[in-house]
Amino acid sequence: MPTARLPRPAAFWTAAVLLVLVLAASGVPSPLYRVYQEQFGFGAGVLTLVFGIYAFALLAALLVVGGLSDHVGRRPVLAGGLLLQAVAMVVFLAADGVGWLLAARVLQGLSTGALTGALGATLLDLQRGERPLGPLVNSVSPGLGLSLGAVGAGLAIEGLAEPTPWVFGVLTVVFVLGAAAVLALPESSPRLPGALASLRPQVEVPRPQRRAFAVAVPCLVALWAMGGLVLSLGPSLTAAVFGITDHLVGSLLILCMQGTGVVGSLLARDLPPRRSMGGGCLVFAVAVGALLVSLATGAAWLFFVSAGIAGLGFGAAFLGAVATVTAGVAPGRRAGLLSSIFVVGYLAFSIPAIAAGIASASVGLGLAAEVYGVVVILLALGAAVGLRISGRRAPATEPAEEPAEPLAA
Repeated sequence: MPTARLPRPAAFWTAAVLLVLVLAASGVPSPLYRVYQEQFGFGAGVLTLVFGIYAFALLAALLVVGGLSDHVGRRPVLAGGLLLQAVAMVVFLAADGVGWLLAARVLQGLSTGALTGALGATLLDLQRGERPLGPLVNSVSPGLGLSLGAVGAGLAIEGLAEPTPWVFGVLTVVFVLGAAAVLALPESSPRLPGALASLRPQVEVPRPQRRAFAVAVPCLVALWAMGGLVLSLGPSLTAAVFGITDHLVGSLLILCMQGTGVVGSLLARDLPPRRSMGGGCLVFAVAVGALLVSLATGAAWLFFVSAGIAGLGFGAAFLGAVATVTAGVAPGRRAGLLSSIFVVGYLAFSIPAIAAGIASASVGLGLAAEVYGVVVILLALGAAVGLRISGRRAPATEPAEEPAEPLAA
């Protein structure tokens, strides 16, 4: 007997919830890094390696299977990715050393990479043509998910004697149930030929979107590089510079930046995408400058306030970047294009943060963060200037997102 399919609106929000859950799981280890450091006895360099190997695994999945759902359908990729996510949670449960942590993060990265493009494309497939919410949900989900995961893990650390079995045990069950829920989703993508050819590592940007993609790259690099620093070294930074060792407070730093990113996206949702991206970059650059002042003066309150304002800029700029790049993309190219956006993001998310972790062993965490922040500010300002210059050559109106295609049989 065929499985009953969810109606289109319910399927859209089911995919949105699954995307948030996947990204929340990716944020759970951040507050736990200091716990693992204490248990397994490793420093900032190894910590950023554990963080970075996740991003590299995710990148590998984006490059290899990021566009696969455009060829075989969304549901097979979603179900397989969610089951692999459950396996990663089980490995976290069994972790008793750095090797296990590395293995768990590799599995989690592969799963998240496979799911990011497929879930994001599902949202674009299922959105209403008259009021498209796909770009908004895609831009809000990272901040919302990472915030929920980090704060939830921080609360578990403070409130439970043995937080890791509870956290990863619950997530294992959630992802198994999520894989089952995929059976109720309608298949929303036309199946294009060339599934095997799509597995060649590639960054897939359709020709009509290439100019917008090039304009958005500096913005994506600036935003995600700062996000990578906060997620990998943020709790350690609050302890080293401000003497704040409470695990929950360390996770609140992640909430300040990632959580307010959700607010920034919502506030900017009615702005033209290019204006949202440019204005967001400027707000972000000013806020990161204030954050550097807080590191130099030791003002913890300014540090957290600046992180929150930086998050507002992050949310507005990322929403504008996603909407600008994905405008008018053909249905059979959506997963590949979204995966390419996230390839740029996760490269910026991982490599600079690893470099900062290694450098901190020689120059100190505070100085490494200050130099990092200056580079991020220059990138954000450069992105705003480049956007303005390109706008003088672009058409006066934004390209409209094409209507959603009928659901595939």
